[in-house]
Amino acid sequence: MKTGTVIKHAGIQYTALLNENGKRISCTLRGKLRLNEDKTTNPVAVGDIVDIDFDENNNSGIIVNVHPRKNYIIRKPSNLSKQSHIVAANIDTAFLVVTVTMPETKLEFVDRFLLTTEAYHIHTIIIVNKTDLYKTDILKQSLAEFKDIYGKAGYEILEISATEEININILKEKLKDKVSVFLGNSGTGKSTLINSIDGSYKAKTGKMSEAHKSGMHTTTFYEMFNLNFGGYIIDTPGIKGFGLTDEFEKTELYHFFPEIFKFSKKCKYNPCLHTHEPQCEVKLAVERGDIANSRYNNYLKIMNSDNAKYRY
Repeated sequence: MKTGTVIKHAGIQYTALLNENGKRISCTLRGKLRLNEDKTTNPVAVGDIVDIDFDENNNSGIIVNVHPRKNYIIRKPSNLSKQSHIVAANIDTAFLVVTVTMPETKLEFVDRFLLTTEAYHIHTIIIVNKTDLYKTDILKQSLAEFKDIYGKAGYEILEISATEEININILKEKLKDKVSVFLGNSGTGKSTLINSIDGSYKAKTGKMSEAHKSGMHTTTFYEMFNLNFGGYIIDTPGIKGFGLTDEFEKTELYHFFPEIFKFSKKCKYNPCLHTHEPQCEVKLAVERGDIANSRYNNYLKIMNSDNAKYRY
């Protein structure tokens, strides 16, 4: 029996890196693990530490056990899907790659992602990519508004241009000796960004869809690779939406919006849902502009969705 780290997932095939010697081996799943696929599309994810029944003659193995995860990112492909998908596991930092245009990243997507990383205790940094394109007054204003929304929420925001390598060195410092995952909509430039960080990876890049000004999928699998200056990046396929999976308790949902949680401590009532209660400090903060309207409205939207439940 060997122990290793899953570094690639493509369909039913996995690649693991053995802990004892760094050898890469091709793996499949034991049947008992595959039974869990009624809950998730992948019971094993990139970043997982696994036990492997290793066949040295064929340099292959069967994954028989997954070690407990310190954290993970999980999503539903769509609101109609009954299954969820584990994006990556055992992460130090999640980098959400967004763009103001070509394509425009929707704020609801951002908020759903951030809610999930907050719930699973994953440090998150927002990368605003393609800043070399934001030359008009309208786009500059859009960037300023985005930074104001998420700056107030307490998130670190990096302005990056992968094509012109603006602030790439700052990003490298944050990646060094960490396990990081990059996630974003198709077309936000994740693959180009990764190539500018470490050209040895050669992530596949694609052109924009001119008809819809949106990205076309280039990365089709999940893969972890080591950086030449120390650390690991998990590259993921671009996604259109970020469906929430867990049923969050209505009385605790605000915990995962840092700025709402901050002001909630001064609410008159406890618990306070920050919807209809009198003397609610959160609603007053929204009126003052200390909490962005978009963040509060998305909080209410999730509160009223099937993802939020009362539990007794």
